[in-house]
Parts: sequence; structure tokens; C-alpha cells
Amino acid sequence: MSLILSRRDLDFMLYEWLDVESLTRIPRYADHSRETFDAALDTCEKIATDLFAPHNKKSDQQEPHFDGETVTMIPEVKTALQAFCDAGLMAAGKDYELGGMQLPVVVEKAGFAYFKGANVGTSSYPFLTIGNANLLLAHGTPAQIDTFVRPELEGRFFGTMCLSEPQAGSSLSDIVTRAEYEADSPLGPQYRLRGNKMWISAGEHELSENIVHLVLAKIPGPDGKLIPGVKGISLFIVPKYLVNPDGTLGERNDVVLAGLNHKMGYRGTTNCLLNFGEGTRHRPGGKTGAVGYLVGEPHKGLACMFHMMNEARIGVGLGAVMLGYTGYLHALDYARNRPQGRPVGPQGKDPSSPQVRLVEHADVRRMLLAQKSYVEGGLALNLYCARLVDEEQAAAASGDEAARRRTTLLLDILTPIAKSWPSQWCLEANSLAIQVHGGYGYTREYNVEQFYRDNRLNPIHEGTHGIQALDLLGRKVVMQEGAAFRVLGETVQATIGRGAASDDTALRQHAATLAANVQRLAVVTQALWQAGDPAVTLANASVYLEAFGHVVVAWIWLEQQLAAQSALATLTPGHRDADFYRGKLAAAQYFYRWELPKVGPQLDLLASLDRTTLDMQDAWF
Repeated sequence: MSLILSRRDLDFMLYEWLDVESLTRIPRYADHSRETFDAALDTCEKIATDLFAPHNKKSDQQEPHFDGETVTMIPEVKTALQAFCDAGLMAAGKDYELGGMQLPVVVEKAGFAYFKGANVGTSSYPFLTIGNANLLLAHGTPAQIDTFVRPELEGRFFGTMCLSEPQAGSSLSDIVTRAEYEADSPLGPQYRLRGNKMWISAGEHELSENIVHLVLAKIPGPDGKLIPGVKGISLFIVPKYLVNPDGTLGERNDVVLAGLNHKMGYRGTTNCLLNFGEGTRHRPGGKTGAVGYLVGEPHKGLACMFHMMNEARIGVGLGAVMLGYTGYLHALDYARNRPQGRPVGPQGKDPSSPQVRLVEHADVRRMLLAQKSYVEGGLALNLYCARLVDEEQAAAASGDEAARRRTTLLLDILTPIAKSWPSQWCLEANSLAIQVHGGYGYTREYNVEQFYRDNRLNPIHEGTHGIQALDLLGRKVVMQEGAAFRVLGETVQATIGRGAASDDTALRQHAATLAANVQRLAVVTQALWQAGDPAVTLANASVYLEAFGHVVVAWIWLEQQLAAQSALATLTPGHRDADFYRGKLAAAQYFYRWELPKVGPQLDLLASLDRTTLDMQDAWF
């Protein structure tokens, strides 16, 4: 059994539930079949297992270090990434014309899940590069794509996203990095950037020929002052090395690593404070300021950046899922092989009787079942979102604007859930994995303590839990007069209708329970926005995010339960897949009996418009 990801579970989600084979009817994917999808997944599993997983612990214990000139890291990182690039995985989802395989997004993300689970630190480098390339494909000029994206997809250049600054953190309206126009160039309007960027993952290394930084900065107005707020933000390509017209590398740009941040997890990913335009070591063209090329229109950089930010948010959710998933599989393996204690009852009172395996204790099974419900629910949610991207792209290509709009709305409202729910609950799965291991769980000799440390970063990565909550309640549920909320409600109701029509008692019960929770969520949402005071409405937004997320994952579990029940009904007695489907049904039952009831008190609190946190004063702490 793989300790990274259950292939049987992945096959169930892709082929039995999401029906990804039907995507081959879309012209873009017409060359594909289940055989080509499986071949891609096989490749990902092998490279992740053979080259990424073996150095996960080593890169955590021997994290990158900076001597003032160069960042050094263990050689296994570059070896693994070279194999990833040589297999064409950097361009797996891209057009043939770009050297890609034109894999559906859902298959591409399913394959990348192996790398997230095997070694989240090393996987950050291609994760960021792929997102960087996707943004430039959407918003860059043909010259920018040829100069920067093609080498990224070949694995020669890697990419980053540079948003935060030391004094601003997540408050992007307060960034002060300046970009001053210098001249027009074949790569677009050329600017000189000056400022500092903090928490930049993969910001400096020697793993690739070049690093393509996507940098948010402000262009000063006619008076030389920066425009306040997010409206003044523009987006720039700032390469580590300038690129000559023939594609060769030119002089070093004025981008300098000031130092590495040392996090509790993700230690294999360099996390950097970068100085742009200080002129202390590199002065391209003999002038100070880092050379940058404008992406899109001036003062509209944040809109462009959201292309990568939203992709990264769902990607962070996938990473959180996979850290929880591999932790669950490690805990399951340990529980099946570790003898400890004796059963409850008369048969367990004889101290000379043999010990039983941990998995035979009900409380251990409770912890394993909780983990299973979190990680399989979270993975299903993230793959569902990836499938929506495929549907969105197909609708756009066919000119079906109504379908594209509907799919976009659904993806918009699910994005904060796909990011934050796994970051909270798959982290809890990691905590339970440590608990299953007992005293061994928090020692460095076992892997589960590292999984927890790695995953604890994800509630902060790409917008904190609170920021996602404000986005969901403050924007997503009310945008376009509640259009996204309605689309989600209609989609969930379709699943409820299928469950209610089932001959299975558990399915009907779960459908009725979900329907009641969806209705209550809608009522509470309306009450929150009728409060008349945005401060009151948003004061407890994180509670709203958690309740909303549990309702969404309950829906995803009902979807999986329907697929599993249907498949189980077709099996002959003693079929080898019967236990798999019964495990799915048990996990769905657990979620509905143990997890979904948590939503009721949360909705009660929200409906009361409680002011406890809002009224608390600084002086009272």
C-alpha cells in the first residue's frame, strides 16, 4: 500500500464519481483516454515515490542555507525536479504548441497530488512555476510568453509570486514597492522597481537557469506619489537574469536575497526576503532599480495577480489535503502493525493473553475514521474544483456563455472553502495521526510530526483563514446579488434530490439532513446581511466559513456515498471491491453523525449576531 495516496481511492474519484473519461468528448482532450490518463498518473506516482518522498525528511532536517552569496540545498532536490521536468510534467496541462500534453486540469492536479503528499517542500518549486506560467499565458504578451513561459514549461526557468512586504503583510493596499517607467522594450513597457518583498517562496536558489518573479508594485502618479489602496497596483515580470533577444541569459538583475526565513515547516522551500533595486550588488545597465516589464495594463495588476492567487489557493488546499492524507495512511499502517493493549471485556483481563493491534481498539478506529472523512472529503472537493476548471474552459471554447458563467460562479464561491477547509481539518487529521502513534508520534524518528509542522503553515498560506472568511461572507455570497450562492444551492439540491430518491435508508436520511442544513445556512446568511452593520455581519466570519465548509463537504460526501452505494449494489458476494465501498459509506456516515452536527451551534451563534468579539476592548486583555 502506498503511504502517499490510495490509488484505488483516486480511481474512484476520477472515474466512478467525476467521470473524467467523458472529458475526452471535448475536442481539446480528444486524443486522450483512460489509458493515457492512467499512464500520466503512473508516472507521477513513480517519480514522487522514488525521488520526492525519500528526501522529504532530509530536506526538513538539512534545510537550505545562505552564505551571503549563494543558497545551498541538498542535491536530491535538484535531481527530483529534473526528473519532474524531463517527464514533461511542468507542461502537462498545456497546449501541444507549448510542448504540453493537453491533460485535463483534473487529471493534472490528481497527478500533482502525489508530489504534494510525497514532499511538499520540493513540490513548491514546480507548483509556483506552473501558476506563474498560467498567469502569463492569460495576461502576458506573445513576446513575454516566448521569453519567459516557454523556458518555464521546459523546466529551465522557475517562477515565483511576490506580493507581501515586511510592513504590509496581507494588506496589499499598503505595499510601497515603486515602479518607475524607463522605456518601451520588445518585452513591453520597461520599469525600474525599488522595494522589498517578504515571505517569497522559492525566491532564490540554484535549481534553474533563471527565476521569473511576478511582482506587485505601484506606479507613482504625476506628482511622484504612490496611489493609495489597491487601485494603484500594477504587475511586473522581474527576472533574476535579464534575457537577451536570442533567448540567452544577460546580466544579473538588481534582485538580491537579503536573507532566508526559517519556518516550522516547508523547510525544503526557500522562503525569502528579497530586495529590489537597492543597487548593492547588481546594477543592470549601470543604473539602480530592478528591471521589470509591465504585465497587462497599468494599475490593474491585482486583477491579473488573482489569476495566480486563486490557483494557488486551491493548490494550497490540495497540499493541505495531501499532508493530511499521507499522515492518515502512515497512521493506518502503524495501527495495523502495532500490537498494544487488550480488548475490552472478560477476554482482555488475562495479562498473559496476546496484545491486539491498535486498529482493533474502537477509539483508534474513531481517530482513523475521522482522518479518512477529512482527507477523502478534502481531496474530493479539490478534484471537483479542478473538474470545474475543465468545464469552464470547455464552455468558453464552445461559446456557451451561460454555462461558462455558471461554472465560474460555482468555482468562485468554492475557492475559499477549497483553500481553508482542508487547511483546518486535514491539519486536524495530522494531529490525530500523531495521537494514533502515541508517544512515537511526536518524535522525529516518525514522519507524522513533520506532516503536522508542514501543514500548520497552510491556514496562513495564500490568505489566512480569516481573510478567506471575509472573502466568502463579505464578497462571494453576495456578489452579483447572490448569484454564486444560488448556483451552489441549486447544485447541492440536485444531489439532495438524487439521495432522497434512493432506496437506501442512510442515503435518504443524509439527503434530508443536508437539505435542512442548506436551508438553515441560507436563512442565517440572509440574517447576517440584514443586520445593517457590516462590522456586525463580518465579526464572526470565520465561524461562518467553518459552518459553510462543513455543509459543502457534507454535500461532497453525499456525492461519494451515492457513487459508492450504486457500485456496491452491482458487486457479486465476496468481491474484492466491497470493502472499499463499505469504507466509503462508513466515512460518509461518520461525517453526517459526528461532523455535520457541529454546524447547528455555529449557525445559532451567527444568527444571534453575537458581539462578544466585536465589543472586546484591547485594554481588557
